[in-house]
Amino acid sequence: MRLLLDTHIWLWSLEDAGGLGKKTRFELRNPENELWLSPISTWEALILHAKGRLHLHDDLREWVIDATKSFREAPLTHEIVTVSRQLTLPHRDPADRFLAATAKVLGLTLVTADARLLGLGEIATLGNR
Repeated sequence: MRLLLDTHIWLWSLEDAGGLGKKTRFELRNPENELWLSPISTWEALILHAKGRLHLHDDLREWVIDATKSFREAPLTHEIVTVSRQLTLPHRDPADRFLAATAKVLGLTLVTADARLLGLGEIATLGNR
C-alpha cells in the first residue's frame, strides 16, 4: 500500500508512544508499504511547536530533516489545492483538506485516527486500529 500519514499518526510514529493501533503499527513497519508525508504535516508540527503544544528539538531544521527522512515527500500542487476546495468534509480544518486532497490526487491511503476523515468515500483511508 501507499500510505499518507496524517500529522498525528506521523508524530506518534516518531515517538512510538503507544498512540498507534496494532494494525497501524504493523502497516507502518511493513517494508512492502510506501510511507508518504505531506509538507503540510511538517507545517502543522512546527505550528504546534510554536504554540508550545509540541516540544521539538532546538534546531528545527535538524529535527525536520531527521523526522522526515524515512518518508516520501508528497508534493503540494495546484491540482491538490483545487481538489482540497472541492472535497466535502464535515469540518473546515485546512490541513485536513490538504491531506485528504493529497491522498485523493496521488492515489494514496490516508492513515488517520480522525473519525471525521474516515469513510468519506472520496479517498481511501486506514483507521488507527
